Amino acid sequence: MTRTETVMTAITDKIANRALSPGDRLPSIRLFADTMGVSPSTVVEAYDRLEAEGLIRSRRGSGFYVTGANLPPMALADMAPLRERDIDPFWVSRQSLDSDASYLKPGCGWLPADWMPNAAIRRGLRALARADDHLLSDYGGTRGSFALRRLLLSRLADDGISATADQIMLTSSGTQAIDLICRLLLRPGDVVLVDDPCYFNFQTLLRAHQVRIVGVPYTPTGPDTIAFERALIDEKPRLYITNSALHNPTGATLSPQTAHRVLSLATTHGLTIVEDEIFADFEPDLSPRLAILDGLDRVIRIGSFSKTLSASIRCGYVIARPDWIEGLIDLQIATSFAGPGQVVTELIAGVLAGGSYRKHMDEVRQRLARARQKAIDRLEPLGLSPWIVPRGGFYLWCQLPEDHDCMALTRRCMDEKVILTPGNVFSVSQSATSFLRFNVTHLDDPRVFSVLERAMRQTGP
Repeated sequence: MTRTETVMTAITDKIANRALSPGDRLPSIRLFADTMGVSPSTVVEAYDRLEAEGLIRSRRGSGFYVTGANLPPMALADMAPLRERDIDPFWVSRQSLDSDASYLKPGCGWLPADWMPNAAIRRGLRALARADDHLLSDYGGTRGSFALRRLLLSRLADDGISATADQIMLTSSGTQAIDLICRLLLRPGDVVLVDDPCYFNFQTLLRAHQVRIVGVPYTPTGPDTIAFERALIDEKPRLYITNSALHNPTGATLSPQTAHRVLSLATTHGLTIVEDEIFADFEPDLSPRLAILDGLDRVIRIGSFSKTLSASIRCGYVIARPDWIEGLIDLQIATSFAGPGQVVTELIAGVLAGGSYRKHMDEVRQRLARARQKAIDRLEPLGLSPWIVPRGGFYLWCQLPEDHDCMALTRRCMDEKVILTPGNVFSVSQSATSFLRFNVTHLDDPRVFSVLERAMRQTGP
């Protein structure tokens, strides 16, 4: 490759990865020549050739600008450092979603079908079959079902948060809630803090928004506050995304001291926090919450019902300041015209309003406690020790014995149709090589443990 082609590739890569967007000004010829270690004439030739291809154009006396013409499709998989397939979030998600029933999935992120309140959902569907035609046919309002928002408002009151129904907006999923928030508050090149480790789809979604992701080490009581403060000073992030209740993947719970320190630092440094509450109903009792302590000033609460009711009935929500909700409504109209359909939201509202949901969650928490202990008892003889024993939820963040590698183990188990989730898929710093996340509700098949034991012998020292 010639020097001119090297300069051209540097520019086209930035355009393809959206580091340079249509309308952005390119560096001056002299500055880019110094950056690339080439002569100004080489940069002139590269710019001229890119202009001939229509990728950039010159403005007399102003410089060169990206046109947007011939812009290649966004390839999210190429917008981050290349990872091995086993720890690439897209590949891990596809394996869990696309594999057939012959595969066992102890690394997946949902409850088995027979753990869900299917009888209550069926009753709700039968009731909706008798609903008015407009409910079965029309779009809902811009904020979503008032009945469901009122139920969420009641939950907020139980938590000690004073809010109004206008501070709640329903979305098509929890992921869409985060996506809309990112559209509202972020611009390409901004910095976003996440926990290290964190839910891996936080990372993939943030890639689509062309932001820089910075990880903060997570401890059994929340983010490392010393590292958190250092990141705020050094990186000046716009946003921090986290799970406070039953953190994914570790199962940890935020302590009061850490929560107060995080909020104090957020206030000092002008940081907005997105607190994902998707696992909150699995807690035996309420733990510290950033949104509760903050009163929905700097903290945005989001959640969904896919873990507790049904992943097939998609609906999420955002609870935030009224001015932010107004902006999010406009963005939802612009990107999908409307939020979740009325059939979905009224179905969820009907299930939540009935006494069966509370009873269902009580039973699930009891079953999870038994399943968690049984999983620990069966994993520990294999040398797989939980980082902590969570107070609820269905995840165990387990450490492998010394000199074992999660990727090698994952590959070997995949060959025998057992899908694991290796630690580094969750880690921004790639420092979780010796960890695996297990779902205790998918560990009841003895084949999982026989495959694990065999794979550990084959991949161990």
